[in-house]
Amino acid sequence: MTRKLVGVALILAFLAFNPGLAQAGEDIYIKNGTISDTADFGASDDMKKISSLSSGQKRLFDYANGYSVDFPGDMWVDASLSKVRVVLANGSTQVEIYHDVFTNTINNSSDYIGYGNRFLERQDDYPLAMEKTIKVDGMQTHLLQWSRAKLNPPNDRNNYLSAELVKNEQELYTIFIKSTGDPSEYLPLVKSFRLIPQQGEPHITTRFKQTNRVSRLNAETQQFYQEYFSDQASLKWGIYMESVIRGFGPLNTLEDQIGSPFHILVWYKTMGTPLPRELLDNAYKQKKYLELTFQTEVYGADNSRVMYDILNGKYDAYLNDYAHSLKGFGHPVLFRMNNEMNGDWCNWSSWRTCKDTDIYKAVWRHVYRIFEANGVDNVLWIWNPNDLNLPGFQWNNNLMYFPGAEYVDIVGMTGYNTGTHFEGEKWRSFNAIYQPLYKEYVQNFDYPFIITEFSCSSIGGDKVQWINDMFSQLKQYPKIKVANWFSGIDMDAAGQPGRIYTLNENPACVEAFSKGLKATDQLKAVGYSGASPYFQTNFSNLF
Repeated sequence: MTRKLVGVALILAFLAFNPGLAQAGEDIYIKNGTISDTADFGASDDMKKISSLSSGQKRLFDYANGYSVDFPGDMWVDASLSKVRVVLANGSTQVEIYHDVFTNTINNSSDYIGYGNRFLERQDDYPLAMEKTIKVDGMQTHLLQWSRAKLNPPNDRNNYLSAELVKNEQELYTIFIKSTGDPSEYLPLVKSFRLIPQQGEPHITTRFKQTNRVSRLNAETQQFYQEYFSDQASLKWGIYMESVIRGFGPLNTLEDQIGSPFHILVWYKTMGTPLPRELLDNAYKQKKYLELTFQTEVYGADNSRVMYDILNGKYDAYLNDYAHSLKGFGHPVLFRMNNEMNGDWCNWSSWRTCKDTDIYKAVWRHVYRIFEANGVDNVLWIWNPNDLNLPGFQWNNNLMYFPGAEYVDIVGMTGYNTGTHFEGEKWRSFNAIYQPLYKEYVQNFDYPFIITEFSCSSIGGDKVQWINDMFSQLKQYPKIKVANWFSGIDMDAAGQPGRIYTLNENPACVEAFSKGLKATDQLKAVGYSGASPYFQTNFSNLF
């Protein structure tokens, strides 16, 4: 028997601050995210047990992840993202426990320790207080302690300790500690870590659900949202073409060839540059809307501290002006900030900021609050990871970057068939990219989805057939409401085309796209929409 709770973490926090309610020897069971009256669980369950010790401490038995650990009695437990991490926390300190298994991946434990900690090469930013190897439960354990400058936000946990416990080259555990004080005080917690038989499976037991934020936007933006992102909305198309900044002639020619307009234009801007008001106005005159990708880096500058600078208020005047300008435009804007944050090529990735994804989330909320303070009521916020976590470590999992349901309106997807020009890349079908991603997102997010940018290279396979297959497969994904084709070229180090993504690369590609759109329009004519119960039912049977 289980008692469904709104938040297990809140209950455990209450017990932490009322230790008399959980006497020594009493156990608390968490089964699949709910408090349970029984210790019974099956092979597919995620079971945790919390025991109160006579010392005043508690002991967590995480059967699904195969460990136990002792922790201070004033800490609460959050196991809602157990498949990725378990959190122990109090007012000053947060402990994050990760379990990485690298079997059948390109990663291993040595890479995890070496590559994952490369940010510490910047000793001016991250002075190292300790690095040594100890044994914990027979496992070689790499200990690191460092700090960074304290930020303006209150209760900033700027002191870090990381313990990487190597079970073997294909499996390790990480205890990641961040604190307002000295994190080495938690070394007894690290040393208490013990492997136990792994039983059951770790789960994600929370689902991020959209709030009613859209209802506070202006009437035109609410109408736009209803038309483009409601359950009843059918799939719309967008495009990135670099030439639109100089005029819409080439885009209009492509639309004539395809026989259909693109409704969304994708554009990119970095911090320090003004709002592209002329492009917004020109797009609106053409009955198009901008997906404005705003990236918190300054072109040509050293961006190693820019995330911290934002939180310290250095860019507040600029961000207030930007918000004021967006408010002045007045019409709907899709605002995509710091996309692909789980990719190490981004300056806003936690790989560059202490492996601390809370920095990313804090910056998101900081900018959001500035927009709110300026009354911006025409912006829809898109949160958009890459389809692959790179590096593929649990602390870099996309869920670690989600800023909170109240700060997001639409969940974005990005996955490319990059082709085969670059070493390590392979040809991937549309389904190979989006079927696992869609399954994961449907389980974790109750939001409409947008493919914010995607494409197929012509190097390494049949691009025309890929487009044909894409249109036949798209009907499996009813929650995807907009798909934006990136029509450009990525160059290699020698200045040669490495990924040719252009939609109008040749007449055959244009014709395939045109036929696909016409087939989709015929489905709409007989009553198909992205919200069709027929396709929803059949999609659910795929998994």
